[in-house]
Amino acid sequence: MRIEPTRIPPRDDRGTQPAAWRRPRVVLWTAAGAATLGFLVALEIVARGYGFSGPITEQSREVVFAPESGPLLYGGLALTMVVLTWRQRLIALGVAAAVDVVFFLVRWALDAEMNFGNGALWVVLGCAVLGLTRRTGQERMLLLKGTGLGLLLVAGHKTGDTWLLITSETRPTVLDAYVAAADHALADPSWLAGRLVDATAPVSTGVLHVVYGQLPLAAALVGLYQLRRVAVERRFPAHHLVRTFLVIGLLGPAIYMIFPVVGPIFAYGTDGGAWATANLWPETLPPATDPQPIPFDGVTPRNCMPSLHTAWAVTLFVHTRDGSRAVRWAGAFWLAGTLAATLGFGYHYGADLLAGVVFALTIETAVRCSAHGWDRASVRLVALGTSVFAALLSAYRWLPVEMAARPWLFGPLLLLVTGGVIHAYVRTARGRDAKVSIPGPRSAPEAAGSREAAGPAEPVKPAETAESQETAGSPKSPESPESPDARPELV
Repeated sequence: MRIEPTRIPPRDDRGTQPAAWRRPRVVLWTAAGAATLGFLVALEIVARGYGFSGPITEQSREVVFAPESGPLLYGGLALTMVVLTWRQRLIALGVAAAVDVVFFLVRWALDAEMNFGNGALWVVLGCAVLGLTRRTGQERMLLLKGTGLGLLLVAGHKTGDTWLLITSETRPTVLDAYVAAADHALADPSWLAGRLVDATAPVSTGVLHVVYGQLPLAAALVGLYQLRRVAVERRFPAHHLVRTFLVIGLLGPAIYMIFPVVGPIFAYGTDGGAWATANLWPETLPPATDPQPIPFDGVTPRNCMPSLHTAWAVTLFVHTRDGSRAVRWAGAFWLAGTLAATLGFGYHYGADLLAGVVFALTIETAVRCSAHGWDRASVRLVALGTSVFAALLSAYRWLPVEMAARPWLFGPLLLLVTGGVIHAYVRTARGRDAKVSIPGPRSAPEAAGSREAAGPAEPVKPAETAESQETAGSPKSPESPESPDARPELV
């Protein structure tokens, strides 16, 4: 009797596997971190050159001194805690609250400026140190991603503030006259909305102020809703709202430098003070002939073109489409309220909103494809959005008089090109979802035929399932007991 040695399967050495696929990710994350750090350092240097502190200094001082926004720091802590278990979350919140109590007592004794949030920042930094020193492998990467997300939320806010200060220092004139003239093609929606809000005050103003001011809170809640299963699955989703939100906040102010606009409430309203062209908004329409750059103060941010509040609200709306009915309705409500507030309070022109919609959908597509991969439809959409956005800004700058003189032509044209980008985005998103929902290569008629031939399904016992898997390779293998040449194994 011939005895064959047992076939020992190759060892699944998972200690050596990640090196093959994790190295590109390490390089990618290292490059992204280095680029972000370089950008923050460059912004800090530029800010210092204009006599004020940059994002690195502002965030560093909040480790000890009173923070500018306590809720923002606790929002960063909430994003960090998505990677923690419930027990760890309770401990983190307890430590943050205890640290804040200590800071409160010390500041009260020293009669210093009072605020909260230092404890949240301390806990986020502590999680980063813990991830570097006490975690390894996937757990380290997960914890560092969580802390990085929380710190990026705060850093993004500081970066945006620094950008706004730089725009007011480096752009002594604004282009509001050009945008106001171009807005005639859209029937001056800011003036119409301003009159409507004034007529329905104080109810409308109270609701719209809450919606407009709490847009970051709404985005944080939706982001936490999307990341609610990170602690269970031990991984982040490939794409979520916070990623697009941060990218919009980082890239948007760069457009402010190209197209500085302060908004109708400042250029044509009472908030502009002595720098306003005239007190026209919202009662009287501004002239649309011969627009010229308007000199303005060195304090008011040039933060209108594009409308980032519109871009963020559109992104919030897009990311709530996959949620529950309540989440979808909340996203739609916040989008409608934000659009009404930006126009009704005189913060933006209608042209700003169209540019903000195109900007948001283009950035959303690019950020999503960076996570899920690029396809031909997505490349076309990003190219279309970029082209339309550039065309809008060019038309606002070089064709405002013609647009105001022919509203019957340019008004529908502006809406048409913006609607074209929206339609392309919806079509691309539906095509992507259809690809994801395809169950497999098996055709429907073939599957139906096999079900009819098989008859009603019966439950399969676990032992039968394992046996069928073992004998699936060949009906009668040499080791099978039913084979005439069966040989005993050496156990």
